[in-house]
Amino acid sequence: MSFEFIPQSIPDVLIVRGSRFGDHRGFFSETFRSEVFVASGLPQMLQHNHSRSPRGVLRGLHYQLEPRSMGKLVRCARGAIFDVAVDVRKCSPTFGQYVTAELSDEENTMLWVPPGFAHGFLALSELADCIYMQSDYWSPDQERCLRWNDPTVGVPWPIQDVKLSAKDAQAPMLDAIETNFRYHA
Repeated sequence: MSFEFIPQSIPDVLIVRGSRFGDHRGFFSETFRSEVFVASGLPQMLQHNHSRSPRGVLRGLHYQLEPRSMGKLVRCARGAIFDVAVDVRKCSPTFGQYVTAELSDEENTMLWVPPGFAHGFLALSELADCIYMQSDYWSPDQERCLRWNDPTVGVPWPIQDVKLSAKDAQAPMLDAIETNFRYHA
């Protein structure tokens, strides 16, 4: 099995495409191989999560501060999601810019969201199962949020009438977020 690592408009964010083999029984795809991902520059993954959301649920935009920052490798195992990574590294030349990707169970693609990026996704299908691996453990004391609809960021969400958690609905705008990431060229 092979994987392709495709830099996006912000090169730290990657689309990861794997192989899929199908026949009359269905399909088989390898979704992760540690040694290949580490050799491609991604860190070891420590936590594996699964969320299910009905259409219109928006989760995010979340990130964790140093020293518990984390990267996420995100895929959609059922349905479709609109996935977003926003650069929250204040000294980065791409601070406040975003990358989007539509991930679905029809394709064998994932989005790598590195540390220093806020991550969120919107369920586009009737039901969406999102599976993601993290490079560190969830730390509620270090978790922070960025407002999903901050006009200075301008993410083009395909659904405007979204369902949010109270925490996400009250998240600060980009100019008020807490961030302690260092940008490394």
